[in-house]
Amino acid sequence: MRQTRLVVDLLDRWRVAALGAGARPDAESTRAGEQLLTRWREPHRHYHTVAHLTAVLDVVDQHAELADRVDVVRLAAWWHDAVYDPRAAGDANERDSAALADSVLTGLGVPAPTVAEVRRLVLLTAGHEVAPGDTDGALLCDADLAVLATSPAAYERYAAAVRREYAHVPEPAFRAGRAAVLTGLLTLPALFRLPPLASRWEVPARDNVRRELAALTEPTAGPADLR
Repeated sequence: MRQTRLVVDLLDRWRVAALGAGARPDAESTRAGEQLLTRWREPHRHYHTVAHLTAVLDVVDQHAELADRVDVVRLAAWWHDAVYDPRAAGDANERDSAALADSVLTGLGVPAPTVAEVRRLVLLTAGHEVAPGDTDGALLCDADLAVLATSPAAYERYAAAVRREYAHVPEPAFRAGRAAVLTGLLTLPALFRLPPLASRWEVPARDNVRRELAALTEPTAGPADLR
């Protein structure tokens, strides 16, 4: 793997989280981080990339005081999109990511209860439904959805990157599927659960999602309209 500054910095962050969660301080742990980064840099990814990973980790770090076990949340951030196949159905990517985390972290010596908690957190990112009082789950899911609250221009870049990941899907099917995802988000009681984040992000996020949903559900131009 080419050791760019970003990669070096991310590997440092991986080691801190892994050691903090109980992994052995050996070369195997570093190799696991390198293998994870290889996954995050797969060529079919356009949004679910190291940039997304970095953004999620940044939110977690900036609000570390809100977590019960911040290193566990950091590890869950690393694993939550470790497996990402746009052709997979339902929550298969999250389930496969959680299973991979279970296998690798166990091999690194992370205690079984911690591995189980990482797995649980990763699975939460499938639907972003968090139980009251689940502070660590709330922080991970809020960080994962932070892109929804970016500026309209940044949000449009995010939506365009998601569309590129699903380039194999015909436009009508993509519009229907994406609209279903966005509708599901809007039906959540709140997109963001932690008060410091919700107070800043809830309104702009819902505005962005509603705007994209409206664009997706607009009738497409027919031949007679193309002039």
